[in-house]
Amino acid sequence: MKAMPSPSTAARAHARPSPLLASVALLLACLPQVAHASLLSGEALDTAANIVAWLALIIVPVALITAFWMVHILPEKIAEKRRHPQLAAIKTLCLLSLAFGGLLWPLAWLWAYTKPVLHKMAYGTDVDDHAHGGEALTPLHDARTESPPEPSPPPSATRAELQQQVEALTRRLAELEARIAAPAHVSPPTPTRE
Repeated sequence: MKAMPSPSTAARAHARPSPLLASVALLLACLPQVAHASLLSGEALDTAANIVAWLALIIVPVALITAFWMVHILPEKIAEKRRHPQLAAIKTLCLLSLAFGGLLWPLAWLWAYTKPVLHKMAYGTDVDDHAHGGEALTPLHDARTESPPEPSPPPSATRAELQQQVEALTRRLAELEARIAAPAHVSPPTPTRE
């Protein structure tokens, strides 16, 4: 009697590709076919290339400069959030960092995170209350700040009245100077020994 092949042997025989089938598949893969390098062709391809070029020339530099600026002013924002008392100096250091190619930027970053120990020793706090309206002054703001105007006399005072006030103040000042310059007639009490 002839032995029947087991089901696993039969499955393996059918799973193997025949050499003829493999040769035909290889021959079909080697045949030349039409290649498409782009979805677009002709005028549409030129238009798409122009759009990509304009985006690369305009949008990308603007986006890169904006990202650079946002990273560059990060120490200022950190110092402002932490109410650092040397905020104006940190802003100045960030501006100077632009002139020095970004070399000073790490110093501004570190300074923004430091605790102002000397400020705390001097003023009793390590945060600034920004007594000048809640905003930190910058070097450019300091340059624009105008000196306060000279006080003007009250509108009801005339020139003659002002002259009389000045003369009265001058006499009063002379009296006070005379009192200071005059020798004291009262001698200080001497301590007695008992």
